[in-house]
Amino acid sequence: MPLRLSPAACLAVALSCAAPCQAQGMRLGDEALSEVWGQALLNLTNTSVDGLDFTRITLGADIKLSANLSQLRLGEYAWTARNSTGADIDIGLLRFGRSDGTDAQRTVAISDPYFEFVYRNTGNAASREVIGMRLGFGSIQGDLGVQLNAISGSLRIDAGAAGTIDSRNDTLGGKRWDGTTCGAGASCGVALSQLGSLVAGDANGPSRDFFISVLRQAVQFPSANAGLAAPDKALEGFWMNWRDRVSAPSLGAAPPNLPKPPGG
Repeated sequence: MPLRLSPAACLAVALSCAAPCQAQGMRLGDEALSEVWGQALLNLTNTSVDGLDFTRITLGADIKLSANLSQLRLGEYAWTARNSTGADIDIGLLRFGRSDGTDAQRTVAISDPYFEFVYRNTGNAASREVIGMRLGFGSIQGDLGVQLNAISGSLRIDAGAAGTIDSRNDTLGGKRWDGTTCGAGASCGVALSQLGSLVAGDANGPSRDFFISVLRQAVQFPSANAGLAAPDKALEGFWMNWRDRVSAPSLGAAPPNLPKPPGG
């Protein structure tokens, strides 16, 4: 029967040695090595695209999140071309998980969160500078309650019978978009504010391209997922990218996400 010691017990044994303790590394055979696994806590990736350099720091972690956020406004400044909300991202309500469904629906699963910094003039120490960064997830899956007033970003949402909501149809490229304006000023038919809930992921797996960036200039980010092409170019200010496996099962009010009672 194998003997398993906790890290604390191992430390206690090591400190109790009256004589100097020594250990010698031993080579593991293929069978023994197959039973050993591990994952780096942090992974560092450097990339260059269009004359810009990128440093991505990925946290190798799986997270289950239940949270309620409200009045999320990012990038408040005047933009005369479309200034209805006065912010690049205006989200009245954002709920991760829902309390009116199964236990699995109470939380949203997130994996491999990362930060990525963007530099320019990296070859010149005197003028080298950070021009922005993005925060993203390797994958996200679950139910979200939302009230989206306006989003600057590249969005594609399958709204079922209501059709596909795609910011690529916007005449201003998705900047402070409310979902209603499409090519040649035509109406898209579905405002983002009509969406009460979103589902990240589908039968093929989780959604894999979500990020929010803040930038001094437009930037073409590299893909953070080997299975996906590079995202659309992110514009200056705050920008949200989310096009992979996102759906809106119905229009209307956001589902509740009440705290789970202790022991419940």
